[in-house]
Amino acid sequence: MSTRARKTWGAGALVALAAAFLALTIVVTFALRGARLDLTASRLYTIAPGTERIVGSLTEPVNLYFFLSDEASRSNPALRAYAQRVRELLEEMAQRSNGKLRLTVIDPQPFSEDEDRATDFGLAAVPVGTNGEPLYFGLAGTNSTDGRETIGFFQPDKEEFLEYDVASLVYRLAHPKKPVVGLLSTLPVDASFDQMTGQMREGWAAIQQTRELFDVRAVARDAKAIDPDIGVLLLVHPKDLPPATLYAIDQFVMRGGKLLAFVDPVAESERPADPMGGMGGDRGSDLAPLFAAWGIAYDPKQVIGDLAHALTVSMRQGEPPAPHVAVLALGSDAMAQDDVITRGLQAVNVMTAGTVAPKDGSKLEFEPLLRTSAQSAPIPAGRLTVMTDPGELLEGFTPTGKQYAIAARVHGRLKSAYPDGLPANGTAPGNGLKESKGAADLVIVADTDILSDMLWIRRQNLFGQAFAVAWANNGDLLANMLDNLAGSDELISVRGRQSFFRPFTRVDELRRRADERLREKEQELDRELKDTEQKLTALEAARGDAGAGLVLTREQQAELERFQAERLRIRRELRDVRRGLDVEIDRLGTMLKAINITLVPALLAIGALLLAGLRRRRFAAGRAADRAGGTPAGTRV
Repeated sequence: MSTRARKTWGAGALVALAAAFLALTIVVTFALRGARLDLTASRLYTIAPGTERIVGSLTEPVNLYFFLSDEASRSNPALRAYAQRVRELLEEMAQRSNGKLRLTVIDPQPFSEDEDRATDFGLAAVPVGTNGEPLYFGLAGTNSTDGRETIGFFQPDKEEFLEYDVASLVYRLAHPKKPVVGLLSTLPVDASFDQMTGQMREGWAAIQQTRELFDVRAVARDAKAIDPDIGVLLLVHPKDLPPATLYAIDQFVMRGGKLLAFVDPVAESERPADPMGGMGGDRGSDLAPLFAAWGIAYDPKQVIGDLAHALTVSMRQGEPPAPHVAVLALGSDAMAQDDVITRGLQAVNVMTAGTVAPKDGSKLEFEPLLRTSAQSAPIPAGRLTVMTDPGELLEGFTPTGKQYAIAARVHGRLKSAYPDGLPANGTAPGNGLKESKGAADLVIVADTDILSDMLWIRRQNLFGQAFAVAWANNGDLLANMLDNLAGSDELISVRGRQSFFRPFTRVDELRRRADERLREKEQELDRELKDTEQKLTALEAARGDAGAGLVLTREQQAELERFQAERLRIRRELRDVRRGLDVEIDRLGTMLKAINITLVPALLAIGALLLAGLRRRRFAAGRAADRAGGTPAGTRV
């Protein structure tokens, strides 16, 4: 083969390769459009399966408007990084919605129509910079029926719940009808006539708030069936329910209904049936047959006490307030930090509450939402019914060192408490479900007083108008529970995700070990320095007491000089120790820089040399073939 022919063939091959590469690029661009590979350890860039099902099941268009002030956010790199994360999540959700989720990104410039649009949606602007330029960083959504939902401002400190918030907004737009909540209560939670005072009493603020957010329907205490329209059943102090009603509740849960149950060993809000009999009777409630079958442990004869969270209360007017170990003020440290129900809550108060736990051998997923400290212990409920002084509860109170769950989320397959239908004393046998359809979702709270006004509402009167002021988050807790349970199973499955902030665990470990090791050395040197300075002070004091004419002996002078030199050495070593804290960290950083600067380019250079060598070998083989009048097999590409 001639050299000219060989060159012509090589040029043609290059053109063919270029055309093939271009064709492959086009095919990959369209065939793998939207394909992504998430290599993060916690799958941070992969939306949850529940979110994917929510956006994938949209039947009507949902419009999302992401407002971000580009110029105003430039001075905050951390916020801009979070904004990029929000935008990527929205784009990912829109991409998986089969065109039903339409995303529009808007930069609302000051005094523009876009800013008016953001204001019309009710988004909040944060003033930034010296001139107070408005910064918008929120989301608004609309549906085909003029429904609106907004996230006023994306707060970076709530990043773990970003996906849940957005998925919840999309779900509410796709299902604009208010969720139906069934309410069964044996306590006066609604406005009613008080026979003891002869006056009307107000309903509980928490229940009134629930009626504003949901379609609340009353369920009779002796109901024999739960309306199929009800998505969440709210039980407040289900005391002495007839078997037929317990069976109806059981079958409601077996069918997939969500249950929020507030039970109580001592319900302080319960009014005695006989006003003359006092408050010494049984004020507990239970769902004993259901809990036993479902694998939930709850003892209505035990109240939990907690020294660390005891609230200071006054039992009678005129008496000084005192700590009450059965009236607890639970802060954020006593709440689940990674659950959407308790996120953002600062204080929840409970009174004479019980505890819930999974029964031994139970396979349920059990997540405490509210829990006591380790300075807690059970108290017989009978002591609370006749107690007059909260100090009495401290007698014999010995913390067990364990933490107890006051409220918990329960998830899993459940067995029916009535596999053979209605119990013998029921109205008729039934052919109900023997186990739940799929995994059931329950929230159990071992306190009913948590909903009463006295633990979170202070009523005031201003210029003749009464209004309520919340001093705790009890009402918010109920709203969060119902809002979470009223969503679909997909929404409930979207829980808090790991934060995008990834700490340098290796650096933190090096810092911790170095700190421990060097702190010991630092303390040792500090002790030596103090000892040396004490000896120097003693020598100088002795010379001063003897008068200026005291001449130290040769041995004393040498000792004095040695102490002074020792003091200088210890101080120098102490400075070196304190500077040496970051030595290993700096060494690790240097090693990483060396890898990035030298090793990676070296590997690329080696690859380039190998490729060049391969080309030279092929070229040499071609020349040899030309001289030999043939072409070696395998040299053409």
